[in-house]
Amino acid sequence: MKKKFPLAACLAAAALIISIGPAAAGSPPEPETLATGLLAPLSLAVDRNDSVLVTQNFAGRLDRVKDDGQLANLYTHVGWDVAGVQTRGGTTYFLESMGAGGGHPDALHGYVKSIDRRGDVQTIADLASYERANNPDGDQQYGFGAEVSDECLKAWPAFPPGRYEGIVDSHPYATAVEGDTLYVADAGANAILAVDTATGDISTVAVLPARPAVIPAGTRIPIDMAGGTAEVPACVAGHEYAFESVPTDVEIGPDGWLYVSSLPGGPEDPSFGARGAIFKVNPWTGATRLWADDILSPTGIAVADNGDVYAASMFGNEIVRIDARDREQSQFLAVNGPAAVELSGDTLYATAGFGPGAPAGTVIKASIR
Repeated sequence: MKKKFPLAACLAAAALIISIGPAAAGSPPEPETLATGLLAPLSLAVDRNDSVLVTQNFAGRLDRVKDDGQLANLYTHVGWDVAGVQTRGGTTYFLESMGAGGGHPDALHGYVKSIDRRGDVQTIADLASYERANNPDGDQQYGFGAEVSDECLKAWPAFPPGRYEGIVDSHPYATAVEGDTLYVADAGANAILAVDTATGDISTVAVLPARPAVIPAGTRIPIDMAGGTAEVPACVAGHEYAFESVPTDVEIGPDGWLYVSSLPGGPEDPSFGARGAIFKVNPWTGATRLWADDILSPTGIAVADNGDVYAASMFGNEIVRIDARDREQSQFLAVNGPAAVELSGDTLYATAGFGPGAPAGTVIKASIR
């Protein structure tokens, strides 16, 4: 596979297809708006003083939300993707990356960085170099299985490939911190990585399993970022295509396991159904199991002390609560285009308003009680 659409670009393209209309009906809590006018606020963090940090990924900005709703800029790198903000003990961690233009692995750039109370920025780890050297999902099989013949796949579009193994790609997107370990959800590598914040050493915790879907007859699939589509050949109808499982967030649960939200790697709109999922990953062994699925575009999650999970369903226009005991899903909050969620005590913080066009993103908060 020579090219993979970056996660942020896929979301932007899907936003062009899906109209973010009025919020769903129901009786959700009334949220309070903390900031407005943000461009692609895809991650946020809340420190122990309930101060909110937010990234504007497309603008390459990391900001603190002030009490008056204005932003105090902490870091900017124009033309880069700034994401995955977390804060611990006075240190703010974040991710900075640039995709492989033209699909060339040597063009990848991705780093874990930190910023201290004085504003000093330090590079902790080079994630792109780790991906080039290790390619964690390089043995993972994607696309159609052996039941679909090579002859049939001659009529399949060049992109996405009909059958392939994981490529060298990195898009570090989200983080979680526990002691001296920073976990990274890498949406390009399709993996969860562990970074030692003291030494910068990187290791692979787990590669998310592929997410298969049956291809219906007459399906049209996107073939470029300009909105082009092609109808699949009749010979693949009824067969499974193993899509990449793209991690979008990682959180540490009360049981010590990692909770990882995942997009299905294929169409992010509802055309193939709600195929997003949440996995649980054992951080000590890498054992991975499906915890919840049938979620539309889960781009961020937060785990409560009782194990309940709150998931931002970006194109479902809602934040979903998933009960820890029976994994039943219910709408917690109806909101247009939510992207990131975090919990601080009994308060849920979220970003919303993701979509194309002028900056319309917001930061909101609501009580979970």
